[in-house]
Amino acid sequence: MPKHKTSAWPLAQAYAALIFYASLYPFAGWRDQGIPPWEFLWSPWPKYWTGFDVAANAVGYAPLGFLLALSFLRRGSPRFAPSSRAAAIAVALAVAAALSLAMEALQTYLPSRVASNLDFGLNAGGALGGALAAAGLERFGAIDRWSRFRVRWFVEDARGALVLLALWPFALLFPAAVPLGLGQVFERLELALTDWLMDTPFLEWLPVRDVELQPLVPGAELVCVALGALVPCLLAYSVIRSPGRRAVFAIATVAVGVAATALSAALSWGPSHAWAWLSLPVRLGLAVGLALALVLLAMPRRGCAALILLALMLHLSLLNQAPASAYFADTLQAWEQGRFIRFHGLAQWLGWIWPYAVLLYVVLRLSAPDRQNKIPE
Repeated sequence: MPKHKTSAWPLAQAYAALIFYASLYPFAGWRDQGIPPWEFLWSPWPKYWTGFDVAANAVGYAPLGFLLALSFLRRGSPRFAPSSRAAAIAVALAVAAALSLAMEALQTYLPSRVASNLDFGLNAGGALGGALAAAGLERFGAIDRWSRFRVRWFVEDARGALVLLALWPFALLFPAAVPLGLGQVFERLELALTDWLMDTPFLEWLPVRDVELQPLVPGAELVCVALGALVPCLLAYSVIRSPGRRAVFAIATVAVGVAATALSAALSWGPSHAWAWLSLPVRLGLAVGLALALVLLAMPRRGCAALILLALMLHLSLLNQAPASAYFADTLQAWEQGRFIRFHGLAQWLGWIWPYAVLLYVVLRLSAPDRQNKIPE
């Protein structure tokens, strides 16, 4: 089987890490109840469950099964690649089921979580469905068509950028003080450091702010929104081959960003507020961001990477001068406890980390000693 470069494997790893976080959140109150961690396997099925719980547990593992099966089918590595679609499905199911089994077992030691054989069965079933979908798409040539599309549109080593671009809409689901404003961590880090250093002499080492952080003025909000829309476009430009395809991708990126932010608002404050965030500065910022993206269509890929660093530094500098969303606490109370909190926490971490991951990715690409790993002109 020929070896293919695929984004499925790093995406599967990222998704497994998100499942780990979602399964063990909030990582507090660990205790031993004197119950073996595998006892849940032989317990009666839960008496109380909801349709959402069933769907979430099944659907939540389907992407993992899909990505695992696809990565094993496409990598062609003797160590990982199965010799048949059936083997790919079996390997994906085994890995996903083992992860689910470990997560359910660890939940035995968390007071806020309940280990469940029903959840384990639904997780395994969802992973099996995802693996079957991947094998079916590969069988009917859809994966090969995607590979040919990727070769036409993107440079050879585009996996890192594609993974980051795929995660961007999910990062936007966390309510932010400024739309498309990812990476707002200063205030949270300040509070976390204060808590950690409380009752220690090191607390006096922290700088003390004389005034509270203030919301951004409309002009600064406009710039933040524009840069928030521009950065993923520039990231895509660093791996897309032609200006025409860049234009299509830029328009699609801004549209996806608007849709993800509207979905976040609808989930947070209700469908009637889905578009309440589209104030005049935000609308102008989206227009300016898209206009800048279109102006930069012909920019060389290395130039796009350099502009990413500049745009992100300015964006993060402005954004972290604003306080966190005042509606965050209300959001947690409005959402039903135990239903959305884990997914909300995942989006929160993605929203914090995504721009810094982009910074690291671009710096590593620009500084890589191997010429094949550098972003070409």
